This record gives sequence, C-alpha cells and structure tokens, in this order.
Amino acid sequence: MTTTVDRPRSVPAHGGFSLLFLGLELRRLLRNRRTLVFTLVIPPVFFAVFGLSGDLRTETVGSANVTGYVMVSMALYGAMLATTSGGAMVSIERGVGWTRQLRLTPLDPVAYVATKILVAMALGLVSVTTVFVVGALTGAHLTATAWVTCFVLAWLTSVVFAAFGLFMGYVLPSENVMQILGPGLALLAFAGGLFVPASGWFADVARVVPTWGVATIARAPIGDVTAANLGEAIVNVVVWTAVFVLGARVMFRRDTARG
Repeated sequence: MTTTVDRPRSVPAHGGFSLLFLGLELRRLLRNRRTLVFTLVIPPVFFAVFGLSGDLRTETVGSANVTGYVMVSMALYGAMLATTSGGAMVSIERGVGWTRQLRLTPLDPVAYVATKILVAMALGLVSVTTVFVVGALTGAHLTATAWVTCFVLAWLTSVVFAAFGLFMGYVLPSENVMQILGPGLALLAFAGGLFVPASGWFADVARVVPTWGVATIARAPIGDVTAANLGEAIVNVVVWTAVFVLGARVMFRRDTARG
C-alpha cells in the first residue's frame, strides 16, 4: 500500500485536537485510491460469494434471512479491513519520517491517536454503507429496526480494529504491514466466528478474540444473541479497544522521542 504524505507548515494543537490535522488526514485518505478500492470492492464480493448462493434468501436466522445475516457479517468484516488499514497507514508515515516531524508540534499523543482513529472510522463507514446498499438491492431481509441498528453497530464496534491497526502500524515494518495484517484479520474473523459461527470448545476460545465481541454486538438486533453473551461481548470490545489505544499511545510517545 502506498500513500502520499502531506507536510503542512504546522499542526496547531494545544494538548487537544487540531482541526487542521484532522482535515489533512481526511484529504489524504480520499486520495489513496488503492485503499478506497480495497474497501469498496472486497467486502461486497465476499457478501456475494457467501450470502447470495442457493436458498439463503428464504432461510431464516432470528428475524432476518440468512442473506441479511451474512450481509451484517460481511459489512463488519469490511469495516474491520477498512479501519485496520486506515490505522495502519501510520506505519508508512513512520517510514517517511512524518512522526518525527510531529515532535516539532504541540500535538498531544492522545489527540494524535484519536485523530487517526476518527479517520479510520470514516473509511469504515464507507465500507459498511457499500455492503448494506448491495445487500438491500440483492434480497437481504431485516426488520426496519435491525437495518438501522445493525448498520450503526457494525460501524461503531469496528473502532477496536481502528485502534488495532494504529497499534500494529507502530509494531510492523512499513514495507509489508498490510500483507501481514490482511491474512491476520482473516484468521481473526474465523477465530471469532464471524465467517462461521463457533461451536463446541472452540466457542469458548472464540470469546477472548476481539472479532467475537464485535460480531456478537453487531448481530444482536437480529435476535440470535443471548443477554449474557451480549454483556460478555461489550466487555470484550471495551477491553480490547482500551488495550490497543493505550498501546498506540505508548508507541507514539516512544517513536516521537527518538532521535
């Protein structure tokens, strides 16, 4: 993945958010065509492969048909890909020395981490919207309430992967960050029961994977989730998000303190 790093004259911030920096990051995101194509194409293709075959439109899961259930799962997977790749772009910035430039500004690490997560979430919103539009046009069925709540939850819960991508962007080398994270996300999707619902002993293992938490929450409006599982899923997402955000903050401090 390649991108162009803009270097403004200054990034004014006084221990908090900088609107200039946020706007710069959003413009950079919109100019990264490879990332946008990856976000807009892969999730709908997966939805078509897994959600439109056979009699899935007539089979039901909770209050939805199976096509709708798969649509929510693939929208969430798309959000995972989008937010992770958006956060991991920091690896490229490190490679060209952008984070060293930030040492010269008063931008606080918390503000920097939050800004990167907001930008990654914007990319995730595009991905979720694309899959839901395709699903609506190809036979996905959910209740009116579930259409709205599943959409919002699939997007909001992906914040854990925005933080994950940002954290891993500091850990992995810029040359192959997404080559590593791409297969890693697929493994997490399988491990957390996003592609295929976990059962037996594997279901117990899946509960500690962040993918299980986001999948359980996003599917809850369909009615296939118990209250106990939903409570565990919320704790799962909150804990993993906190771990990755704090890890990214620590890594940002270390990175900007060098040299």
